[in-house]
Amino acid sequence: MTPTPRTLDQWLAYCEAQHPQAIALGLDRVSQVANAMKLAFNCPVVTVAGTNGKGSTCALLSAIWRNAGFRTAVYSSPHLVHFEERLKFDNVSVQAHSLVEGFEQVEAARQQCRGDDGHPVSLTYFEFSTLAILYVMAHSALDVVILEVGMGGRLDAVNIIDPDCAIITSIDLDHMEFLGKDRETIGFEKAGIMRSGRPVVVSDPMPPQSVLAHAKALGADLWALGVDFNFSGDKQQWAWAGRGRRYAGLAYPALRGANQMLNASGVLAAVEIMRGQLAVSAQAIRLGLAQVELPGRFQIVPGQPALVLDVAHNPQSTAALAANLDAMGFFPCTHAVLGAMADKDLLPMLQKMAPLVDVWYFCDLPTPRAAKAEQLAQLWREHFPNHPARLFCHTSPEAALLAAGQAADLPDRIVVFGSFYTVGGVLANGTPRIKPKS
Repeated sequence: MTPTPRTLDQWLAYCEAQHPQAIALGLDRVSQVANAMKLAFNCPVVTVAGTNGKGSTCALLSAIWRNAGFRTAVYSSPHLVHFEERLKFDNVSVQAHSLVEGFEQVEAARQQCRGDDGHPVSLTYFEFSTLAILYVMAHSALDVVILEVGMGGRLDAVNIIDPDCAIITSIDLDHMEFLGKDRETIGFEKAGIMRSGRPVVVSDPMPPQSVLAHAKALGADLWALGVDFNFSGDKQQWAWAGRGRRYAGLAYPALRGANQMLNASGVLAAVEIMRGQLAVSAQAIRLGLAQVELPGRFQIVPGQPALVLDVAHNPQSTAALAANLDAMGFFPCTHAVLGAMADKDLLPMLQKMAPLVDVWYFCDLPTPRAAKAEQLAQLWREHFPNHPARLFCHTSPEAALLAAGQAADLPDRIVVFGSFYTVGGVLANGTPRIKPKS
């Protein structure tokens, strides 16, 4: 008989063994267990879906509402280094022991629920851990809950909760084996977080028609960028205008990158929508924009050589990374550490970065889904036979960054990207510091 887990690590190991598939989309099993748990929230809920920009949107919402005096909780995934990062109360990661009760409650409810075979309902790692985190949130004193969708929307475990407001960020091609082969199909999956008669913010400037059509069919209150709200700005400041309200002279978000303006603009629309339940002053908005933090999103580590950490892991986010790197100015040499999942659209990612990278440090990652470093190198050799970039292969992100740091000169730049595992690997022992050449 398997001993009952006692610690968070034991529960996570237990969860991994409960379902034969890592991903099994659908809400029937998770809803059955959630109902047995009587899972419910007594505060406003905002759900955020999209291909890119979800984490930044959640962080911005939390920062603004915290500065308005509200206690926030954010559920996001995956984590960079520690599982506890997935649940943050007022931007502080939950303590491991606080999650144990949540896992115990999920297991007790799961044992009550029977599948067609008469055995307890099986849950994937994501479903089990999502329910545990939702339980902890639901039993905490909170003013607002912010839920980031793991993948898709319609069939994601987070979607068992009815949000007061939904936000859909940028939509692009990712997880195509589960969500569909084009933006229209993927957009329909993201649109699944909408609810009839409730507001939804769409911050993608060119959303798929499937998103707009679903909002209309549901009778959702659609706030579309360029129609119901917009932003403008110059080099010093920016302004936002929505339905009946305008903010001018705003400082740019502390999160770097041009794409953050789309995220921030959608966030202000959601803040305006929720004003009746969560009153926010202009000062809280200004402070939230200035104080927001989110590791691994075009994170520039101070020092020389320059070090940039970015979890970009699909063509759209890699294109944004390339544009942001290009805007940084001239560097004699750019060294890139890349580890990525084998099921990603890898060639377009390499194509976006090819004009910027002088030396590649491909690396293995600690998951079966990952492409091997040598596979990444071979893909580069096949498609860029005449490119002068030098290639090296390493067994881990840490080893790759160490090699890049030893090779880089002070005026150079090092970029780490491709996966949460890649950035998380170099952050495992704290923010890395590159030792200058002696």
